[in-house]
This record gives sequence, structure tokens and C-alpha cells, in this order.
Amino acid sequence: MTPEDLRAAVAAGILDEAQAARLKALADDRAGQRARMPQEDEPFEFFRGFSEIFISIGLIILLAGVTALLAAFGGFAVMTLVPLGSAAIAWWWATYFTLKRRMTLPSMVLATAFGAGVLIFGFSLLTDNGLGDRGVAISAFLLATLGMVLWYRRFRLPFAAFLTGCLALGVVYSLTASAATLYALTGAGSGYDALFDLGKSPAFAGATLFFGIVAFVIGMWFDTRDPHRLGRHSATAFWCHLLAAPALVNTVAITLLNGAGIGLLALALLLITLLALVIDRRSFLTAAIAYIAILIAWVMGDGEGTDWIYILLVLGGFITAIGTWWVQLRAWVMGMLPDFPGKSSLPPYTSTE
Repeated sequence: MTPEDLRAAVAAGILDEAQAARLKALADDRAGQRARMPQEDEPFEFFRGFSEIFISIGLIILLAGVTALLAAFGGFAVMTLVPLGSAAIAWWWATYFTLKRRMTLPSMVLATAFGAGVLIFGFSLLTDNGLGDRGVAISAFLLATLGMVLWYRRFRLPFAAFLTGCLALGVVYSLTASAATLYALTGAGSGYDALFDLGKSPAFAGATLFFGIVAFVIGMWFDTRDPHRLGRHSATAFWCHLLAAPALVNTVAITLLNGAGIGLLALALLLITLLALVIDRRSFLTAAIAYIAILIAWVMGDGEGTDWIYILLVLGGFITAIGTWWVQLRAWVMGMLPDFPGKSSLPPYTSTE
């Protein structure tokens, strides 16, 4: 059986994730773990065929029409409840498209509609209630975050973890935002890099770093429960790492670039690359691409004219090479590292032959 067969069995309820993982582990032990793993061993599914795209377009149009209908017939008195009504309809439709049909992209559309509906409802309900702008933002984002947690518990949709993280980040930024950080965000102040510099903006950058660490820990919790990447836990970890990577990489890289200089930035990028290989998640290296380009430009020296072309060539060659030989590089790195807690819970990397 292929990993796709096992994922289909888990999705259909024939096997649970623990049974599928034990079955996969048995097959790996008999044939050699790395030999049995596919070359593209970080599975990700956005949609299954064009039918899901077609249905998703229909759902977006239908949800827009339903929302407009509720607003038109509800009148001004119930305008606050319109987003909540749209969220409730998204929940209702998800019982069919997510639980029964198990469609990926339509489920993402409905989850997004639910989260947006609850968030807008929160802002509409709490505005002009004496909480102040910061209080309204914190309360609305917190309400939407709790709503998405309930969505995940009900529908077990991995993408819901990404939406939950985005809304939680809204809570964090609502707590730490200030006129100074917003001034920098507009570009009128010290610029984008000041936002994620622990020295220039300790509250905002510290909050980003804290969020990234929490998202990373949660992602690793899910990852270690599905090392063969067969079911929901691995897919949920994918979305958690997609949140963690830019938060951690941007904060660390910008802080070092502005303060410590290019040398420590190079060391940090090396450690980020090793981390990405160890946990077998490419999102961290993807988030670091811009800083790798800065490092390459520094190594090549200040130039003029067409030097940016050579930077693109070197950067593209590096990313292509490490992506092409990712499996072999990871096996070499993991083989060089000594045993550490949790190493056996990471995706297989050597043959047992």
C-alpha cells in the first residue's frame, strides 16, 4: 500500500491515525525506512481535482449572496447579527462538505468564512461599548480565536489551525500595538525592519517571537504524533510551521542584521537550515530566502549594474540544489547528529536494512 492509500483509509475512517502509523512502521521496518518513503516526503493537499475549485467558487458566491440577503431583509436593527448568521451557515454547510464529502478546498473556504464572520460580529458587537479601540480589537480577535478552536474540535480540519494562529496573532498584536509601531508600519517612520527588531521595537518584535515559539512547539507536538505523515496531525503541523517560520526567522534575522551584523546572521541562517532539515520542514528555509539573498549579496560585494542577476543565479542554484537533494542532505545531517530526545519521533531518515 502507498502512503496515499493509508491517508485515504484514515480519511474514510477505516483506520485511525495510530493504526495507520503502526502499519506504515511495520512496512518500513521490513523494507527499509528511507527506501520505502517517497522522495517528496512532506505531503500537502490543497484540493483534489478541479471539481473542488468549482464548488469553492460556488460557495464563495453563495455565501456572498446569503450575507447580502440577510442584510437586505434584516434591517439595520439586526445588522450586527448578519456576520454571525453567515458564520452559522458556514458551520452548517461544513457538516456536509467537510464531514461527509471530505472536500479540502471547500472546507477551507467555509472555515475562512466562519472565522471572518465571527471576527466581524465581534467588532460590530463591541464597538461603542466603552472598551476603547484596543479593548475592542483584543476581544474581537479572542472571540474569533475561540470560535476557530471550536471549529477545529468539531471538523478536525488542519487548515483551521492556520486560521486559529492568524487570529491569535491578531490578539497578540492588539496587545502590543502602539502608535509608534503603526507609524513604522506605514513606512513613514524607521521602516518595516523596525517592527521585527527586538532592539527598536521590543514589545512588537518580542510578541512576534513569542508567537513563533508557541506555534513551533504546537507544530512539533503534532509532528511527533505522526512521524510518517499519514493523517491529520501531520497536516496540522504543516500549517503551524507555516505560521512559526516567518515569525521566528524575520524576528531573529532582522534583529541580528540591524545589530550584530552579517556574521551572526550567517550563523543564524546556517542553524535555521539545519533546523529545517532536522524536522523535515521546508517552510523555515523558505522564510529565510530573502536573508540568504542579503548574505549572498554581501559575499559578492557591493556592485552595480547587472550584479543582481548573479545574485539571483546563485540564490536560485542554492535553493534548487538543496530542494533536489533534500532527502540525502537530511539523511547525512541526521546521521551526524547524536541521539537526542525526540529524534526517534521525527520522520525516518535512514535505512534499517
